[in-house]
Amino acid sequence: MELGYFAMPSHPPECGLKEGHDWDLQVLRWLDELGYQEAWIGEHHTAPWEPHPSPDLLIAQALLQTKNIRIGPGGFLLPYHHPAELANRVAMLDHLSNGRLNFGVAASGLPSDWAMFNVDGMSGQNRDMTREALEIILKMWTEPAPWTHKGKFWTVTKPDTMFDFLKPHIKPQQAPHPPIGVAGLSKNSDTLKLAGERGFIPMSLNLNPAYVGSHWDSVEAGAAKTGRTPSRKDWRMVREVFVADTDQEAWKLSTGDMMGRMMGEYFLPLLGHFGFKDYLKASPDVPDSDVTVEYCARNNWIVGSPATVTEKIERIYQEVGGFGVLLVFGFDYKHKPEAWHNSLRLLKQEVLPRLKHLDASVGRAA
Repeated sequence: MELGYFAMPSHPPECGLKEGHDWDLQVLRWLDELGYQEAWIGEHHTAPWEPHPSPDLLIAQALLQTKNIRIGPGGFLLPYHHPAELANRVAMLDHLSNGRLNFGVAASGLPSDWAMFNVDGMSGQNRDMTREALEIILKMWTEPAPWTHKGKFWTVTKPDTMFDFLKPHIKPQQAPHPPIGVAGLSKNSDTLKLAGERGFIPMSLNLNPAYVGSHWDSVEAGAAKTGRTPSRKDWRMVREVFVADTDQEAWKLSTGDMMGRMMGEYFLPLLGHFGFKDYLKASPDVPDSDVTVEYCARNNWIVGSPATVTEKIERIYQEVGGFGVLLVFGFDYKHKPEAWHNSLRLLKQEVLPRLKHLDASVGRAA
């Protein structure tokens, strides 16, 4: 099993944009020093609790301040970008990374973002746009000119050489392109089917372990369409994690601090508006009103001493049938930086060595 990081990025609404950005940079430096494998940075436009509209700005700076960690958007919201422009921008970023770039894509799930960009998310237009945009981006990187794509949402031309010296010339350093990751939330997730279908990295967002086990079925269903055999080693699991020297300290620093505040003020109300609280329940008969911060901490979060956290990760691993990379869900602890750094350190140095026997390549079927 490997470790990574998934940052929305999350900051409280009173936090300045640069202040939050600087905290994220600090955490990325720590992750690199501690030997984490990868980090993914989200994109949102209308959520004060998720305030980064351009993950590539953070990634470009982080690449200069780190040496080994792979970093990528998690992901670019494809409905809001012109595919040709994004293809060139991501390719350039791959060169700046010296091949350390991952390329995460997403369809966007916030109705306020849909409204800002005039995308009809209720009808699934955002998902259709995502598939078309990704098709164009991959074509830009892999198919020689000239060609024209006339789609439902975009018409893009990769022109032949003009005047002997003007021509499309930008493609990624990694051949044929950086590893592509897609995140899934809902049951029978369309994006996770796409991951299986195209051989992309599947990422399951932070939900109840019993519920998230169904996500691998989506990956396998997609893979069956194209005759692929997906590997559980590629499956990323995003979880809320806080490790401290004792269970009591970890509980206080998680539920009683920024993790609890963000979940209570933003994430739980947001999921409630969507009717998504079912995704967090240990059993379907639990009333929505019982799905509180403390409920999530007890049933879904990975919080405790190194011994407790080891036991919880192993239990989740067995419940879902095996996965390859645990992605720590990022929170803003700039008011207690030593506590967040210590949690990341304990997870890597104390917990991970106790999980080396977990090999997702031989994980049982879910």
